Amino acid sequence: MTEQTTDTDVKLPEQAPASEAEPVSEAPAAEADPVEAEVAVAEAAPAVKASRKPLLRAVARWTAAVLVLGGVGTGTALGITSMERTEVPGLATESDGRWVYPKLSLPALPADAPRPFTEGNDGEIHHADLRRLLLPAPEGATPDPKLNGGWVGVDQFLSQYRADERPELSEALKESALRHIAARGWTTPDGTTTRIHLLRFNSVAFAEAFKDDAVQAGATTGPLLDGVEGVQVDGDFPTAVSVPYTVLYKHVELPQNADQTRWAYIQAGDTLALVTQSREGEALTVPFQQTVALQNQLLG
Repeated sequence: MTEQTTDTDVKLPEQAPASEAEPVSEAPAAEADPVEAEVAVAEAAPAVKASRKPLLRAVARWTAAVLVLGGVGTGTALGITSMERTEVPGLATESDGRWVYPKLSLPALPADAPRPFTEGNDGEIHHADLRRLLLPAPEGATPDPKLNGGWVGVDQFLSQYRADERPELSEALKESALRHIAARGWTTPDGTTTRIHLLRFNSVAFAEAFKDDAVQAGATTGPLLDGVEGVQVDGDFPTAVSVPYTVLYKHVELPQNADQTRWAYIQAGDTLALVTQSREGEALTVPFQQTVALQNQLLG
């Protein structure tokens, strides 16, 4: 695949991408062929009375059009959800505000290491280099030099939260057997700033404990991000397609300031992701949903 756009009109999460990063071992991840939807439309039967031919022909044309559209939509959904995730293009439909991402592919694994949610990996461990599981910046974005896809320290991660929230979060991280943090950030021409942090812990239990007790993902009572004063659960996020074995929690800032922030936590085995997007005026829904869906796929 060379093009990163799709002409199909489907819901955002129905794309299943994977990371474009360079392999971390000798054996690259296998690539899978796309599944193409096939639609068969039956021709309308001839009219019985000559006087009704124009009407029946019109009905037949509309019926055929409905069948084609319905068939294409269903076929596309089934094709996307049944694809192998070793090579799937990023979502990109300029008309509805989605961004154009590079071709994405999962990184290779060390020899004999299983994927996080496969047989033989009961600990749900991400053996791939965590930096290779970060979503790349979309086309036209300006990378953040401080969040360039490499390792970052605890203080940098804590800077995403309000100052009064950081001491307690810092203590929680010290007790959580955190292994390392990888991060990437960028700003798109419309002024949207995106930051993605991936935190890998020594076990699923530590990751879930930090998610539930420290950041209280999914609740409105958890620590707030820097500059955020009020929050509500983002109920507009599509749920038609989910990533198996991962859990998604999404939030949106109440419109009180000159800018707005949306953020989501993704629980995936031993790894917890924080995805944030901020923009002057309103943080747009479509690119946020797209970015979260793609990052979720990379971790699942």
